[in-house]
Amino acid sequence: MQSNRKTTRSLILAGLLSVGVAGLAALAPSDVSAQGAAMEMPEFTIYHLEGRRSERLVWLMEELGLPYTLAFERGNLMSSMAAIRAINPGMPVAPTVTYGDQVLVESGAIMEMILARHGNGQLVPPLDSPDFATHLLWMHYSEGSLASRAIADYRVWQIQPPTQRSPLVDSQQVVQYAESFLEGKPWFGGDDFSAADIMMLFPINFAFQLNIVDSELFPQINAWMEKVQARPAYQRMLAKARPDGMVGSLPALPAHAPSGPRN
Repeated sequence: MQSNRKTTRSLILAGLLSVGVAGLAALAPSDVSAQGAAMEMPEFTIYHLEGRRSERLVWLMEELGLPYTLAFERGNLMSSMAAIRAINPGMPVAPTVTYGDQVLVESGAIMEMILARHGNGQLVPPLDSPDFATHLLWMHYSEGSLASRAIADYRVWQIQPPTQRSPLVDSQQVVQYAESFLEGKPWFGGDDFSAADIMMLFPINFAFQLNIVDSELFPQINAWMEKVQARPAYQRMLAKARPDGMVGSLPALPAHAPSGPRN
């Protein structure tokens, strides 16, 4: 009897292992991408403010050729914000999107969701590529390190202009980190354009246009900007999401802080 039980358990274990291996094979990265691409795109509306982060989602959808509705009042930021507030009173920010019956915020998270479910492997390096890790790094660096530092410096320097840069990490150093990366790669996604490039353009434009850093110090970034802004999908985004140019621009700093010695 004991021998029969051991035999039975062995057969069950062998069966489970067989199913497990087959299941893992079914979840190979290529198949996961295919399953995501097969998902039907629900109604997708981007509630937009001209010149703000919601442009990223318009650009992404143009790159992917996916359907979307763009909702904003041309040239009227207050009316556009009122529409956002009506949809998302708890967190009225741009972008706010409706994805089917869900209301979502955070441009980076929305982009990753769209790419995973509907991107068909586009604008993301393969999972087994070394570029995948750096692609994700820049997807998150764009807001977590670059935008947050540049915006903080801008606000502080409006109140009290500095005589020299901080010896700690400041906006110039976070931009320099991006400059150094581009000395070895053509795109923030690595060898190919990716969604990381879409994410990175907004904070770099913010730092350059508002005079937070000296744009002439960053030739690699300037060359990269020419390439991304020449993309047909980016130009289509501008025509649809910023037809009259920048609306309600913040004032540039009178002078960026000079570089100083670092400890």
